Amino acid sequence: MSTILILKLILVPSLIAAVTLASRRWGPSVAGWLSAFPVVSAPILYFIAWDHGASFTAAAAVGTLSAVIAILVFGLSYAWAATRFAWGMSLLLSFAAYFCAVSALAVWAPTLHFAAGAVLLALLLAPMGYRRLLTHSAYVTTQSANTNQSKPQAAKPANDLIWRMMAGAVLVLLVTHFSATLGPRLSGVFSMFPVMGSVLVVFSHRLSGALFATRMLGGMVLGYYAFSIFCFTLALTLQTYRVDVAFLISLGAALAVQVCTRFLQSRN
Repeated sequence: MSTILILKLILVPSLIAAVTLASRRWGPSVAGWLSAFPVVSAPILYFIAWDHGASFTAAAAVGTLSAVIAILVFGLSYAWAATRFAWGMSLLLSFAAYFCAVSALAVWAPTLHFAAGAVLLALLLAPMGYRRLLTHSAYVTTQSANTNQSKPQAAKPANDLIWRMMAGAVLVLLVTHFSATLGPRLSGVFSMFPVMGSVLVVFSHRLSGALFATRMLGGMVLGYYAFSIFCFTLALTLQTYRVDVAFLISLGAALAVQVCTRFLQSRN
């Protein structure tokens, strides 16, 4: 078994386990913030760099940066659907919206600076959408609780963490297997496939309800600032530095932004 395959099988499931435990300890907003850090996309882009070189990966990083818009569409679509449907239909509708956004990005193919500007605008606007959806979700949750107050709450299955980790491993293997054949732009876009988001939000919705899932998705928005800085820095530094140095610089920049956003989150 190759080292890369071992990393694919261990890294993402481990992160899902850590974020799940964090959500149980500190709540959905912190879990969403943690899950948005580029622990999934960064290894995928590094694997791409091993196979295709720095220039290919720099173009892929631009695609990954622009894909933040598609991820925000996924999250907002799921949060909207979760107030109306069960997790299965919510996931189906959010994936449909995500692939529509990916198709639009494939046609648009923005440059690095245009992608950065569009992503920044989307990150600034997304919280307003989540605030409205949280208000509606809280109302729906209250109405449901009043209607079903005599019904016992379902216990969380003891093995739900294992299922989350297994689902994450399967998803990352599928994404990395098929994305490498799509060229730099689309392989970068699909390295941002909502592996973490879909696994975490489905289990959160199923076990804790739409309000919890929406709060988790809303928490991801703040984390995507660090993710965006990682992609932007990587696309720039790969033009000048060796691949490993470029990744270290980009992860350092992302970590600095992640610390800053955590400080802002703790003050709200």
